Amino acid sequence: MLQGPGENAGVLDLGDGLAVAFKVESHNHPSAVEPFQGAATGVGGILRDVSAMGARPVALLDGLRFGAPDHHFSRAVGGIGHYGNCVGVPNVGGEVVFDNAYASNCLVNAMCVGLLPAERLTRAKASAAGALVVLYGATTGRDGIGGASVLASAELGEDDADKRPSVQVGDPFTGKKLIEVSVELVERGLVQSLQDCGAAGLASSLSEMAADYGIDVHLDRVPLREVGMEPWEVMISESQERMVAIVAPERLGAVEEVCARWELHHAVIGEVTDTGVLRALWAAEEVGAIPARFLTDECPRYPLEQQARATPEEVPLRGAPAVDDALRELLGSPALRSRSFVTRRYDQLVQSRTVRRPGLDAAVLRLRPSWRGLALSLDGTGRLGSLDPFTGGAAAVLEAARNVACAGGEPIGFTDCLNFGNPEKPEVGWQLAQSIEGMARACEALGVPIVSGNVSLYNDTDGSSIPPTPVVGCVGLVADVRRVPRAWREGDAVLLATAGPPRLPGSEYQARYGTVSGSPPALDLDAEAALVELLWRVAPRASLVHDVSDGGLAVCLAEMAIHSGTGAVLDLSGDAVELFGEGGGRAVIALPPEQVEVDPLGADVQVRRIGEVGGDTLLGVPVGELQHVWSGAA
Repeated sequence: MLQGPGENAGVLDLGDGLAVAFKVESHNHPSAVEPFQGAATGVGGILRDVSAMGARPVALLDGLRFGAPDHHFSRAVGGIGHYGNCVGVPNVGGEVVFDNAYASNCLVNAMCVGLLPAERLTRAKASAAGALVVLYGATTGRDGIGGASVLASAELGEDDADKRPSVQVGDPFTGKKLIEVSVELVERGLVQSLQDCGAAGLASSLSEMAADYGIDVHLDRVPLREVGMEPWEVMISESQERMVAIVAPERLGAVEEVCARWELHHAVIGEVTDTGVLRALWAAEEVGAIPARFLTDECPRYPLEQQARATPEEVPLRGAPAVDDALRELLGSPALRSRSFVTRRYDQLVQSRTVRRPGLDAAVLRLRPSWRGLALSLDGTGRLGSLDPFTGGAAAVLEAARNVACAGGEPIGFTDCLNFGNPEKPEVGWQLAQSIEGMARACEALGVPIVSGNVSLYNDTDGSSIPPTPVVGCVGLVADVRRVPRAWREGDAVLLATAGPPRLPGSEYQARYGTVSGSPPALDLDAEAALVELLWRVAPRASLVHDVSDGGLAVCLAEMAIHSGTGAVLDLSGDAVELFGEGGGRAVIALPPEQVEVDPLGADVQVRRIGEVGGDTLLGVPVGELQHVWSGAA
């Protein structure tokens, strides 16, 4: 780990002189108020965070949770596609969840991954008094004032429309120029530090940069696009596409030349001092001053009141359909149907690194010119966490890791976005603490760190909180992208690897045919970690590996059959818990028969043969019919 939490993004060493920077952040409330610009500027912000580490962004992923695939959702997808497509960064993965629990408070989480030479890592904090503070990018206006306070730190309600002026307005073409300028400034060694100008604007970015020294900022020197702005407005404006650099005086001319060549506004707006104070001036008069550490390391802290909530007693299912009908209905439901209507709006191939597109489990990018690659996933839990937040937190980490492992990637790092309700409610405070503990235990079992992330609180509408929803991004290292599993083939043996038994509580099956209730299965974290290792080790020899997640084993097998265009003959019971249960880690592995005996079957993971690939049906349903239903044509 080259950089952990505390900077704009986490950075891991990949070997061969290469490093990866990555982070996930939320833009939930802006997207609830104005979905297109809210989602678009969420993408812009996370791109700048990765660029601030000296990295070139190479991939985007997004985690979307909405009540339904309605116009509001479509506008958010449009904003994500518009920004990512315009800046030329491929959107290669993530997840889409439709659940009425998010109808009034959608979640839009954006993850960015970038690459950089390991020795070129750039940080945000000032490192020497006497250096100059240069602001470059777009001009500053009143758009976005109060984004962090009016939107992010308050519940939603009937006056949401009045909050639209607090939503930032994105300009992806300026964003593209900002990326190119930032990369060039770092490549040429022209800057000492870089910082994204995001939430709370200059107030936040400068306080972080000044924490160990001090900064005098002359707000009247900031390039503006509106007349009559007050000093406080300039200080907290969240106008997009702006970066702050710390520059040695002798290199100012070269920095200005780069900005001018790319036609970006730029100005020297301050200087680094040794006072430890962030001081704001207007026409040479001091208009505000505070020790910078009071806004960072020494800001007020307080314990959250916590009150545990009892798990609701499991309500028995009544009237669930036969297995084949349930499979058809689940596959065709908004919760589980094909996401191609979303992903086709994103450029998945720009930059020519994409080996595996969005679809099953994780995407894969090639680390040119070698044959190594990165496997990337972004996953979360909500319904499971509403029953047991500890299990929900651990499951989010494990799901992300399994998805990367299914693509042949050894998990090397996580980033997280903690989406919760109002933490001043004792029950939400308890959910937050329990989820974090569950995530920590899962990371310890895997031996993989969380290196960056974001917390999104106050996700409430008219007093009602969203379910505890931790979203986790995972990066894994693929030894050879030519050996990424592709599709199962006629005659392959079908194996089921299990780290723990499934149960119906919290499952998609229970949500559709009953009442979400009961306790999810307790996780055996050692077995879960062993399963992850088994999957990434066996993947290079496998035809296809797929994680059992939403919808259970039956849906997992159906997705593999649809993806491959071939059915399978299976030896499974008709038990709903085995076919549609969720919770404990499971995965299906399709292997050539001659490979089965040499696979490393760990003692902590149960592996059994459940069938063979072949034919044109799966669980009694023609594969063509499953494809028809899953694609939304039915």
